[in-house]
Amino acid sequence: MTTAGMPPIPDDPSRRRPPTEPAPDAVAGLAREVEELRKRVDPLTELPARVDAIARLIAQLADTVTNLAARADVAPPPSWLMLPDDPGAARELLDALTEWMARVFLRYPDAAEALPECWCWHPDVVEELVWLMHAWLAAYQGKHASVQLVGDWHDRQRPGVVRRIRQGAGSCSLENHQTRHGWTTTSTAAPTVPALDALDAIAGWWGLDRDQPAPEPAQTATGVGTW
Repeated sequence: MTTAGMPPIPDDPSRRRPPTEPAPDAVAGLAREVEELRKRVDPLTELPARVDAIARLIAQLADTVTNLAARADVAPPPSWLMLPDDPGAARELLDALTEWMARVFLRYPDAAEALPECWCWHPDVVEELVWLMHAWLAAYQGKHASVQLVGDWHDRQRPGVVRRIRQGAGSCSLENHQTRHGWTTTSTAAPTVPALDALDAIAGWWGLDRDQPAPEPAQTATGVGTW
């Protein structure tokens, strides 16, 4: 700044202040702050990947919970081998089973051929048929019925049961469960469940005295069984 009438004051380089250089301690402190900031920022670069991993984990957990809930909705099938000591419960299960056998199981020629007329004298055969019936109900009529379950029933479950019945009891007959011979052959009419008139006796035996010998099929002079 100049005053009117006065000449400007010349610039004296000696009067200039040299620029202040930062102290070494300040530089080191700043470096430490920058390094600390970098350590805090670096994990944030991995955040999107971690979020994606958590999202996948949540989806997997949701699927697991859904599958467990679906399994919980399916009632367990009854077991003939573990049925309570109750003739009424045994007969009720036999009635449901024979109705299903007449409507579904015996409509398959290989099943009708493999099933012996003494099927209800074989606890293992009854057990096979009971679970196969409930597998069919779950596939066709259950809450989670599906084409996949139907296909599995046709391709694997039904043929497997038929094969085991044929191998285990297919050559058996009522004569093998009595001391007399000459039992008549089965009818060739529309599919019917063999030995329906024996179910009361079978239910009484299995409901109360399953550890004792099974009731012996009686025989009349004409060869027709009576009970």
